[in-house]
Amino acid sequence: MKLHVIGSSSSGNCYVLDNGKEALVIECGIAFKQVQKAMDFDISRIAGALVSHEHGDHAKHVAKFLEARIPCYMSEGTRDALHLGENRLVCGMKPGGNPYHVGKFLVQGFETRHDAADPFGFLIYHPECGMTLFATDTYYLEYTFAGLNNILIECNYRQDILDANIASGKLNPALRNRTVKSHMSFDTCKETLLCNDLSKVNNIVLIHLSSGNSDAAAFRDGIQKATHKTVYVAESGMQILFNKTPF
Repeated sequence: MKLHVIGSSSSGNCYVLDNGKEALVIECGIAFKQVQKAMDFDISRIAGALVSHEHGDHAKHVAKFLEARIPCYMSEGTRDALHLGENRLVCGMKPGGNPYHVGKFLVQGFETRHDAADPFGFLIYHPECGMTLFATDTYYLEYTFAGLNNILIECNYRQDILDANIASGKLNPALRNRTVKSHMSFDTCKETLLCNDLSKVNNIVLIHLSSGNSDAAAFRDGIQKATHKTVYVAESGMQILFNKTPF
């Protein structure tokens, strides 16, 4: 299994888990033609697409996926916010309960904390990559997770960088409040990771870094030092071997 990072920023987010036979798209915030290109134009192996919430950088291109007859999975609130309730290819998920079968992927949604209608994170299981945690656009996670093998988690900003940008006039103070109340900081990301059992985790991928309030190298090094795991900062075009074990 490989993880393809097609986009991971406020300009657009999209990730693909792909083993060459079957693929799962996570987020529809990047133009569909870029997804097609990343799939070598073989979109027939896309089993489905997950959408965390209705904001454009995560959901702008859902309609194109649906036009291509790709089932899309999201919370009921996100489905309603995107006015997709009449489309049979859209699955409105409920948190908890039994996981949804998306091809050979098993997907379970859980609630996150963001300024959106009904934002979700996802637990994704596949025999090749094991259990993957996906959490973005949330200022904290109220759950811990067992049996994780791979993690994609938001690490959007660091408080001192954010405050320095406010002090210098680079950032409107109003934007500071939204950032703090809707995105995960470096410190919260680190604390969240350390609250979970990381003993079987192979990869940690830091996603959705702020363009002006983050430090990619420092974030990667800091999380790696804290967790003693292989840590990546998601960049467009990146491909990562995403198997259950590193061997």
